[in-house]
Amino acid sequence: MIFLDANVFLRYLVQAVTPEQRTMAETARSLFEAVHRGEVEVTTTEVVLHEVVYDLASKKHYGLPPADIAAALKLILSLPGFRLPRGEKRLYLRAFDLYVRYPQLGFADAIVAARVTEKGMPLATFDGDFDGLPGVTRWQPPESGAL
Repeated sequence: MIFLDANVFLRYLVQAVTPEQRTMAETARSLFEAVHRGEVEVTTTEVVLHEVVYDLASKKHYGLPPADIAAALKLILSLPGFRLPRGEKRLYLRAFDLYVRYPQLGFADAIVAARVTEKGMPLATFDGDFDGLPGVTRWQPPESGAL
């Protein structure tokens, strides 16, 4: 099992400009081809996925739209050799759907929304971007104000 850092995703997904980037891009491409064939197993974490989405969406970096980012990363997560803990792949795929449908959330909040809807938990937040999201119920303090 190989753990993937954000820069491997980025080198695979973004056009290389420098010779060094082209070398890294070729290495990343070869790795993902092996993952596609099921010859190599890889994994990553929520933090890495968030970093990838943040960099790809950032106007400072690549400025890609949420739909393009979600499509590319959903494809990668669906590769035969891509492994995540039980239920996490489904959760991230749902988060990408929310990210595209409700881009005001941002990817981090899309993960939060996917988690609370999956678990049926209320969400304690002051963030109005969650209002009206199907399956997301805001937690409210008791009338007395005492917890």
